[in-house]
Amino acid sequence: MHTKVRYLSDLKFNLETWRRELRFHFDEMDTFQEKLEEIAAREFGHDARKSLENFQNRIMIEKSAIAKLKHRCKHKLRNIHLADFNENLDGRLRDEQSPLREDMRTYIKMHYDLKEEMMDFFTEYAV
Repeated sequence: MHTKVRYLSDLKFNLETWRRELRFHFDEMDTFQEKLEEIAAREFGHDARKSLENFQNRIMIEKSAIAKLKHRCKHKLRNIHLADFNENLDGRLRDEQSPLREDMRTYIKMHYDLKEEMMDFFTEYAV
């Protein structure tokens, strides 16, 4: 029983960590959106406007992905809270979490790629 509680606690810790990270990234996208709006108010050429629109679209897509991942984390947390403590410790909950873990890895890589591109853009159009 003690082993199962520790196991579920570890899974819960991972999910809660991911949720905090996703909340941070969501807020960060709001900050980037504000910076894009600030740059959009300036007079730049067609290429800058095209990049601005591209980044704004990518922010919307990312925020949607964040919402879906947060929902999946919440669902997994609910499964942990509803876990049967008499059930054998067979790794089922951990295995169910594996696709989410892989999706988080992919998302985080994509997030930092976007962030790097946006930071380069901000530097290029800094006045």
